Amino acid sequence: MNFRRPMPTFYEFFAGGGMARAALTRSGWRCLFANDFDAKKVESYVENWGDQEIRHGDVGKLTSSDLPEHADLVWASFPCQDLSLAGGGAGLLGNRSGTFWPFWKLIKQLGAEGRAPTTVVLENVCGTLTSHGGKDFRAICSALVSEGYLVGALVMDAAHFVPQSRPRLFVVGTRQSPENLSAYIESQPQLPWHTKALVTAYDGLSPEIQQRWAWWNLPAPTKRKLNFSDIVEKSSNELKWHSVDETQRLLDMMSPINRKKIANARATRKLCVGTVYRRTRVEAGVKVQRAEVRFDEVAGCLRTPAGGSSRQILLFVERGETRSRLISARETARLMGLSEQYELPKRYNDAYHLTGDGVAVPVVEYLSQNLLHQTLDPETEKKVA
Repeated sequence: MNFRRPMPTFYEFFAGGGMARAALTRSGWRCLFANDFDAKKVESYVENWGDQEIRHGDVGKLTSSDLPEHADLVWASFPCQDLSLAGGGAGLLGNRSGTFWPFWKLIKQLGAEGRAPTTVVLENVCGTLTSHGGKDFRAICSALVSEGYLVGALVMDAAHFVPQSRPRLFVVGTRQSPENLSAYIESQPQLPWHTKALVTAYDGLSPEIQQRWAWWNLPAPTKRKLNFSDIVEKSSNELKWHSVDETQRLLDMMSPINRKKIANARATRKLCVGTVYRRTRVEAGVKVQRAEVRFDEVAGCLRTPAGGSSRQILLFVERGETRSRLISARETARLMGLSEQYELPKRYNDAYHLTGDGVAVPVVEYLSQNLLHQTLDPETEKKVA
């Protein structure tokens, strides 16, 4: 008789182009179902993963009958716009981030049918911790606890794994007992996963929720080996470089502090690659658009390209010469940890939107390997004939 361990399964909500799937598949999970409202993102999902699991449409129109089998894990990277510090502040009452509630209605339906997933992961921006004075974070944790989940959260920065500054909040709930998971729970918050903002948000939770809280214990990541200069294209016929005048206008938008960074880069006499975002600053009571550069081998956080200032610009400084261009679509994919074989949309803005709105693959893989597999139902872990 041959014995094997069954592959754990998952549903992927707000799936985008399937970046969570890329990580979970690589770490031993099987996708049963995926959903996204954005037609262009669904096209990319199909291009990379086929059309068997993905369902295009509003999560609020799904019912539990649309969800096949019994998933061990549910992953949901629900929209961040209303929770972001740059957003309108509507929080979970907003049209976009508020889609958490119809999603959660599905989870409750699964529970009523005896199909509750063992583990639920909710991923979003760190602004979730402070949105509406912490009320939205409390509502999320309360929803999990009310359905019988032990809940905890981590702030994981993609910069531990890829050269991009991208801190994100991961709320992990499991129906496993804390006794079964004692090796993966700390008695106190620990850096780097439990930041000051997370601890403050925890302090604002009710005693009932705090009794069902876990400070998840993940090992500290090893030092990242990949630098930003390792993933950029130094020269390519497909890249469109800015004109000399365009580059100079960018330099003219810099403050003295940022111009000093350019001077220091030139003084090294070697190639220095920096990233630039254009931001609006208030100086002497007046709003001024500034170009801000960093040369620390880490890109700024990718954002969705709602406007020109949202697109990250690369600056190449070498032997007195300074050139600039937009970051390429493939470079944004590398910053998200996607493979070179991942098919990106043909239009630049569509590709940038896909990657800028996604979850970094190595972060999900690390979370899976060091916690999610351990939260599985003991029945799933048994060897079956």
